[in-house]
Amino acid sequence: MVKKIIICLSCLIFVSSCSNREEVKNENTKTTVSSRKLGELKIAYYVQDSMKLHFKYYKEQDSIFSKRQLAFQSQIAEKRKQMESYYMNFMKRVQNNELSQVESEGYQRNLQNQEAELIKFQEQEGGKLEQETLKKFEEVSKKIEKFSEDFCNQNNIDLLIIHAPGGQFNYISPEMNVTEEFIAFLNKSQQEIENDIKK
Repeated sequence: MVKKIIICLSCLIFVSSCSNREEVKNENTKTTVSSRKLGELKIAYYVQDSMKLHFKYYKEQDSIFSKRQLAFQSQIAEKRKQMESYYMNFMKRVQNNELSQVESEGYQRNLQNQEAELIKFQEQEGGKLEQETLKKFEEVSKKIEKFSEDFCNQNNIDLLIIHAPGGQFNYISPEMNVTEEFIAFLNKSQQEIENDIKK
């Protein structure tokens, strides 16, 4: 009997809470958002991906590091090719019974050493190249930031937004797009940017 009373009470409380939620939901269906205007605030944006395509200094640096990356990959490929050649020679001599136990062990040690050296080379040189690339593009980003301030001051822009894929802004009016003008300004200031980075 007590169990039935508890179950009935639980059901009543549940139904009551559901009806209360329904009422709250109905009360809040109409929301009003008051728009705010902050005087004559001038907002503009530039498309981040356009930097890679049209900002000359960025393109030059990207090209330099892309070539270095390709050269690094070629070095790795050459080392692998040498290892494969060494391994194939070893296997050929094993099949022809040309190696003693000591010579066979020597080949195997050399192969292990070559593999270890290749891994070390990839980690050290690859890590070094990655760090240099990051450092260079951090410098470029800081200079873009500095020159964006100059650009905004010259054009009376209060807020310059970076528009990028997956960014925080779903939509920005194309009328606010100053990508071409900003990149032209950066390209015009390229020598100053380069001199600034070399300091």
